[in-house]
Amino acid sequence: MSRSRARLVRRLVHTAGLLFFGVWTILPLYWIVVTSIKPNLLIYREASFFPSQVTGDHFAFVLTRTPFLHYIQNSVAVTLVTTALAMIIGTLAAYAIVRLSFVGRPWVARAVVVTYLVPGSLLFIPMFQVIYSLGLIDNIVGLMVTYLTFTVPFATWMMIGYFRNVPAELEDAALIDGCSRVQALARIMVPIALPALAVVCAGVHR
Repeated sequence: MSRSRARLVRRLVHTAGLLFFGVWTILPLYWIVVTSIKPNLLIYREASFFPSQVTGDHFAFVLTRTPFLHYIQNSVAVTLVTTALAMIIGTLAAYAIVRLSFVGRPWVARAVVVTYLVPGSLLFIPMFQVIYSLGLIDNIVGLMVTYLTFTVPFATWMMIGYFRNVPAELEDAALIDGCSRVQALARIMVPIALPALAVVCAGVHR
């Protein structure tokens, strides 16, 4: 087999694999959409990818007769606030661990890892007791606090790994030019760390 023919075969196999994976991924989503626009009688009677009848009654019911929009507002608020707080707290904590000298700094970094590795199921009962004692049951603030216990360690550990790879000379030059620690963080470290912040943002509200 010639080299060009082998390359063509590999390309065909690669393309076929990508197509199979794409169909495998999109098909369940397509089936959900198709089912949502079928009348109730056809949902169980007609197993077809192209329904003979379509309706928007299900969407109208959800939007007009259920508090769906209120739930969406709560989800958006919780996501935005939790993501913002996790990124801010994680960035500040990671910067302190990487750049500042204080007693027990290595142990703090290890504690962040250990906290992140604790299974969430072990925290359900103590977290419920804390949220209940604070009067935050059935409150989006309690939900935000719960999410932050899992997202802050993740954000901190991700930013620690990134800040360790940023040359300290860049920050030292800013400090020599008259910047404070906060200014050096805001003007030097954060702009450089924007790719890491994007990854943290995606990982926090996954």
